Amino acid sequence: MTAVDSPPVSTDPVRSSLKGWLAVLAVTLGIFSLMTSELLPVGLLTPVASALDVSEGTAGLMVTVPGLVAAVSAPLVTVATGRVDRRLVLGVLIGIVGAANLASAFAPNFTVVLIARFLIGVSVGGFWAIAGGIALRLVPERHVGRATAVIFGGVETASVLGVPTGTFLGDLSGWRTAFAVVGGLGLAALACMLFLLPPLPATTSVTLAELPRLLRANGGVRIGVVVTFLVITGHFLAYTFVRPVLQDADVDGGRIGALLLVFGVAGIIGNFVAGALVERHTRRLVIGIGVVLAAAMAALVLTRAGGTSGAAAPLVFWGLGYGAVPVTLQTWILKAAPDATEAASSVYVAMFNLSIALGALFGGFVVDGTAVTGVLWIGGGLTVLASVLMPLATRRADG
Repeated sequence: MTAVDSPPVSTDPVRSSLKGWLAVLAVTLGIFSLMTSELLPVGLLTPVASALDVSEGTAGLMVTVPGLVAAVSAPLVTVATGRVDRRLVLGVLIGIVGAANLASAFAPNFTVVLIARFLIGVSVGGFWAIAGGIALRLVPERHVGRATAVIFGGVETASVLGVPTGTFLGDLSGWRTAFAVVGGLGLAALACMLFLLPPLPATTSVTLAELPRLLRANGGVRIGVVVTFLVITGHFLAYTFVRPVLQDADVDGGRIGALLLVFGVAGIIGNFVAGALVERHTRRLVIGIGVVLAAAMAALVLTRAGGTSGAAAPLVFWGLGYGAVPVTLQTWILKAAPDATEAASSVYVAMFNLSIALGALFGGFVVDGTAVTGVLWIGGGLTVLASVLMPLATRRADG
């Protein structure tokens, strides 16, 4: 099967709109803290590498390690906490994020940083797998699509506020200050979630055996997982090294934070545009995302001679395209498996984060072994491949 037409229906009693939306905002802050933590090294790659005496390719492990760990922890945390109240699980995971970032801020060497990044990976995988479909339990059914877009707006807001602000703090006061501030943000998110989230007793218990069975039986989930692999690997193969790419294009170091802000603002716009269209046009959005990302990466190579002004327009289109990714792919997965949302989300989150790790890892090989612009060509090739395969895969699944 491919994606079903009707949205998944919550089995929880409908909550009041006000309380439900406050809970949605608390989860959004948690996602924002989570994704700021995961992506923060993108803006601090060069100073961390310099301070801890490692290459930029090695420093890319700060993105690779949590991605790999999150890929494993997404299904394992979902299974291990199957009967535990979801509010408690989410609170513990976001608390780990705060503590791990504070540990990074005081790390004496790169090994300690990687251990902290390992813990962040555990939290990213488990939190996202559970929170991905939690809007179903927080707001009335008619608001689920919009609430899901708001929650995943935390991903793009992390790009807009988190990464650029972290980059700015790192340039102003040192990278350790940036990690410390993000650690405090994680603890603030923990407090908001404890006060605003209602009790969320587990409604189903997921087993490890259910996950491969779901992939074998559900063509829509399989398609979503393959597309996720191509799009996310391609994006992070290039985006992890966007700072070296921009520096190679003669962009002044002090303006990189501003360009990342441009990228993030475009991402928020892309997220909410996709949120408005995704229920009716999920398949078209998936195809369009791959094309836009590939075109933006190619344009960034071709306009390198223009410095800051030449990089701005490609980054806007790149941000618009990637901004639509989380809500679009999550919606595809939820539509494909409306009766197994946590199981399907855990598989999706596992592939999403594995792809982040693989993209950062292979991007490091490319940066250390060839020209830095190689990450843009390879990343764009993978994303456009997703757009080419999507119609073929859905046609075969339907046939």
